[in-house]
Amino acid sequence: MATIRPLELSDHSLVTRYLQRYPPEISELTFTNLFVWGSSRPIWLADVEDSVVFIADAGVDDSSTKVILGPPVGEASPRAIADALGVELGGFVRIPEEVANTLRNEGLNIQSDRSNWDYVYSVSDLADLKGRHYHKKRNLIKQCLAAYRCEYEPLTPQLVSECLDMQDRWCEVRECGKSPGLCNEYVAIRRTFSHFEALRPIGGAIRINGKIQAYSLGEQLNPGTAVTHFEKAMPGMQGLSQLINQWFSIHALNDFQFVNREQDLGVSGLRQAKESYHPHHMVEKFVAGLKAGDSMMPLLMNPHECGKHGLDEV
Repeated sequence: MATIRPLELSDHSLVTRYLQRYPPEISELTFTNLFVWGSSRPIWLADVEDSVVFIADAGVDDSSTKVILGPPVGEASPRAIADALGVELGGFVRIPEEVANTLRNEGLNIQSDRSNWDYVYSVSDLADLKGRHYHKKRNLIKQCLAAYRCEYEPLTPQLVSECLDMQDRWCEVRECGKSPGLCNEYVAIRRTFSHFEALRPIGGAIRINGKIQAYSLGEQLNPGTAVTHFEKAMPGMQGLSQLINQWFSIHALNDFQFVNREQDLGVSGLRQAKESYHPHHMVEKFVAGLKAGDSMMPLLMNPHECGKHGLDEV
């Protein structure tokens, strides 16, 4: 029987080695994402048949029920992993289409998880903003550059304290304390910055009149694709969110063809914002119940992630 243990910072090199050998498509499968959200979405780790698997609570009232988060990273089959874990499993969540088809053929109940599909963009599209589709974005950026003296800086350990200060100001304006989702996101962001040198994210920031007023944080997802985990711009500065998106693409993501900007969580405003940037493609995700006919709705819920993105990027 496999040993299941909490995911810890010391697992960074182990998980990274597996992900480099078996590059993921879904945004959840980076060590940073799994680790920094640990306070609101605890993650467990198991090694099975030269594969690593991640386990989370199912999001139902019975906290003893677990789910496998994402596909196994390695050669082991999903069903073999489930049989080896020896814990009560509700099913599999955030699995890509290929894994879903395999499990469907084994008789599992499969359901699309549209709220967690990833939006993947061409980096050159976000950097250039060419064509009539991006006319509004270009105008907002022009207004921002006309109103403010904006300077881009790569995000280094020396800027961490200033970014944390900006995040505190952002949360004060957005009243994070009144939103469990934004509170969870705040903790995840602080955890990312607190372990900045260990996690080594890709980052960029915009300074206006001497103060950091926007930043973006991401990392490599696979050799051709980066993933953006957090992107914040101070409210009230028109065009600043569009500017950090563009400048981060130009300066930090030029080694990648694509950038995965994660999911919309079923939030209508966030869906509109992500669609307005015209994704190159989507990474579809599914959930799988271990028993035919199981209700899948509890596994589709995202109770801890409702504040994972700001809604000011339209």
